[in-house]
Amino acid sequence: MNRTPVIAGVTALAVAGLGIGLAANGARVVTGTGTLAQQTTPASVLPRWGGDTGGQGGANGPGGAPAQSTTAAATAAQQVGVVDIDTVLGYQNAEAAGTGMVLTASGEILTNNHVIQGATSITVTVVSTGRTYRAGVVGTDPSEDIAVLRLTGASGLQPARLGDSSAVAVGDAITGVGNAGGAGGTPSAAAGTVTALDQAITASDESGANAEKLTGLIEVDAQIRAGDSGGPLYDAAGEIIGMDTAAQTARRQTVAGYAIPIDPARSIAATIESATASTGTVHLGYPAFLGVSVAPDGTASGAARGASVAGVLDGTPAAEAGLAAGDVITSVGGVAVTSADSLATALHRHRPADSVRLRWTDTSGQSHRASVVLTRGPAD
Repeated sequence: MNRTPVIAGVTALAVAGLGIGLAANGARVVTGTGTLAQQTTPASVLPRWGGDTGGQGGANGPGGAPAQSTTAAATAAQQVGVVDIDTVLGYQNAEAAGTGMVLTASGEILTNNHVIQGATSITVTVVSTGRTYRAGVVGTDPSEDIAVLRLTGASGLQPARLGDSSAVAVGDAITGVGNAGGAGGTPSAAAGTVTALDQAITASDESGANAEKLTGLIEVDAQIRAGDSGGPLYDAAGEIIGMDTAAQTARRQTVAGYAIPIDPARSIAATIESATASTGTVHLGYPAFLGVSVAPDGTASGAARGASVAGVLDGTPAAEAGLAAGDVITSVGGVAVTSADSLATALHRHRPADSVRLRWTDTSGQSHRASVVLTRGPAD
């Protein structure tokens, strides 16, 4: 997969997110403890959930033996506090689906960041009632793959039954519940056991670039599938001890599933909900959006150094300012830009509707400057 371009300050264009559940034009690969390849294509080609998992064998046996577990329909008790999440990825011409869990009666929802990454519109359906709500982003922690949403007009919801992940042990019986396949309706329930604790996986592009790492994960042998991301991992007592996040696959079958333990997930969600401003790890609401795609290495041809523009989206602040492919952005809001990452960092200092001073160098080496009003970007 070609990582280029990246929508500066927002999300990756033409990539799928870490784990399972995000549909876009591209793939992510998990290496290390397990391997995950999220196969995705435009929504016009595949169903809304965007594809299925595929990939290589990994650390759980020669050739990646399929996980030994059973899959059935979730019980009424397992559906309590579970939601289906459907997103439109407007800048990627795609749609996606995943799962989430109700945190509060007023409609705060816990899910994976990769489930809503790149979303320009989010709808959430409460499985137990069938009622659908529009949702906004309270905030995200992309480094931990955590996101918190808030439903519009929701009240009296029954929260999910969160348990204690500190006592989880290898051999414990578990059940992973979620919107497998993105079909909606009654969630699937994949039974299995805990096979390892404190596991680490690394997600990257197929080329091995842009790696992201998650640590401290619960590994299970349940048939976790695409669309389950953000869903509950129940223990034998029916309490949630993890959030389904990723799967290692071989020959299109799950070899191992991975879940974020619920204790740290709940703690990060609380940090997001109490934050008053974005930080290096917590991003509040929807990000400020410039509207350029940039080369992944962030370097430019010639003497200029900054974020090299690969493309400009029509109708965005960048287009209105006159930026074009081949230009090199060198400063945003008085902050020097030396790479694609530093451009993203500079933009994260701002909110939609902020006016910032932009500087760039064109392909002939001429310097330009303009004031732009940043708009609301897709979820990051």
